[in-house]
Amino acid sequence: MHDGTDDRAETQIEISVIPSLGGIDPADWDACACPEAANGRPIDPFTTHRFLLALERSGSVGAGTGWQPQYLLARQTGTLIGTAPLYAKTHSQGEYIFDHNWAHAYERAGGQYYPKLQMAVPHTPATGRRLLVKPGFEVVGQSALVQGAVQLAAQNHLSSLHITFCTDAEANAGAQMGLMPRISQQFHWESQGYKTFDDFLASLSARKRKNIRRERAQAQAFGGTIHALTGDQIQPEHWDAFWRFYQDTGARKWGTPYLTRAFFDEAQETLRDDMLLLLAERDGHYIAGALNLIGRDTLYGRYWGCTEDHPCLHFELCYYQAIDWAITHGLTRVEAGAQGAHKLARGYLPVATHSLHWIADEGFRDAVQQFLHAEKTAIDEDIEIMTEYGPFKKTAKEVDP
Repeated sequence: MHDGTDDRAETQIEISVIPSLGGIDPADWDACACPEAANGRPIDPFTTHRFLLALERSGSVGAGTGWQPQYLLARQTGTLIGTAPLYAKTHSQGEYIFDHNWAHAYERAGGQYYPKLQMAVPHTPATGRRLLVKPGFEVVGQSALVQGAVQLAAQNHLSSLHITFCTDAEANAGAQMGLMPRISQQFHWESQGYKTFDDFLASLSARKRKNIRRERAQAQAFGGTIHALTGDQIQPEHWDAFWRFYQDTGARKWGTPYLTRAFFDEAQETLRDDMLLLLAERDGHYIAGALNLIGRDTLYGRYWGCTEDHPCLHFELCYYQAIDWAITHGLTRVEAGAQGAHKLARGYLPVATHSLHWIADEGFRDAVQQFLHAEKTAIDEDIEIMTEYGPFKKTAKEVDP
């Protein structure tokens, strides 16, 4: 592919493309992706050099996956000021912002929707920065990265560019640059200053409190122990167990699991400090597990699986244990992944998530724009209604029966 180089004198910014993060120093990439990590954890680990490189090295992206890396680099007078995780896509799997209907409509009209460009973290429906710009270069860097990505798509006669799970600020900036904003929905838990899980329960209506206590009791009756492991507590045998769970869930949901077995070996080497692994053990065997990634203020629920079915164990490992761990460790948010209205009753409220889209064909672009306007109205109404039906107390006077 042409690299979309832009070295115009008026900006002195050059945009280039590299096919692998192995070709850039991790400190240079992370200075753009997570400058805050110089003083602790990154806001989220998903755009760090180590996470994206683990996807590459494990074969979870690259040849044969439909995710071909085309990382953008923005340099000003030779200094790296911005980066972006960009991929050429030959399908729409592993994105969680669904455009399958767009692809079908475009191809029915005689167009070729794939390949397209996707600025995203593969297989990861977690909100975070996608236009990774060093502090102080936000305006010029974001503009250069968007222009570079659009130019890359246009020069290679690609149908579209999609920037998914970007931040609210990026969505606003992208809209001002002419990209089409899209609203989607997830369910997140947010702390209101809780010190214990019981503090959280006290904020719920009596009926919802009772239901959660009942579900936790049912889950704990599976007859074993739940282990919360992170960092050096995680050992290779834990990944052997989790791989079995992940394969089962992946085969049922997607047909083929997105991550390879080698990804979890990479995780053991470079990502275990970013990970919380919750494993249910019974009679000396691990029977279920949930994988989370740890951000500065947020716990990100990612994968779940099991080899035995037990009542409510899924809710316990994925939702209640995550909330409990977040409270204990001073985190203020749990993002439980894509979709799932069943999370509402368990303290996870609907929130808007954001994406940006550029369509090359003007007629198709107008049609997509009309769809997005109607979709936004429907999602805004849905969020308002579901929030009203949330599990939290409606009045301060409501107490335990």
